This record gives sequence, C-alpha cells and structure tokens, in this order.
Amino acid sequence: MKINVYDNNIEKALKAFKRQLRKEDLFKEIQRRRFHERASEKKKRKRREAIEKRKKARRFYQTD
Repeated sequence: MKINVYDNNIEKALKAFKRQLRKEDLFKEIQRRRFHERASEKKKRKRREAIEKRKKARRFYQTD
C-alpha cells in the first residue's frame, strides 16, 4: 500500500490512508487478532460473515 504526500499535507495523506484501511477491512482484521478467538467462535464468525456476503451479493445483483 502506498500513499503519496503532496505539499506536506499530512492530514490529507492520513485521511487517504485510513480510507484505504477501511476499504480493505484491515481495521476489522486488527480487532479480530487483538484477542484470542476460540474455535467455536471462529466458526460462528465465519458463518455470519458468509451470510452477510451472500446478502450483499444478492442486493448488488438484484434486478427489478
């Protein structure tokens, strides 16, 4: 990942960096790795994420 800084505008570069992190879901990944997750919790989370992914795909490809 590369963020360019123009005219010493650090605030704008930081904002772009945070936007890129949100876009790649790295904040969620960092939060997930912060604490140990039991195997059963991991299965539940994976199942929940798969359901959300399918719902999102249905909304995106839905034709009216």
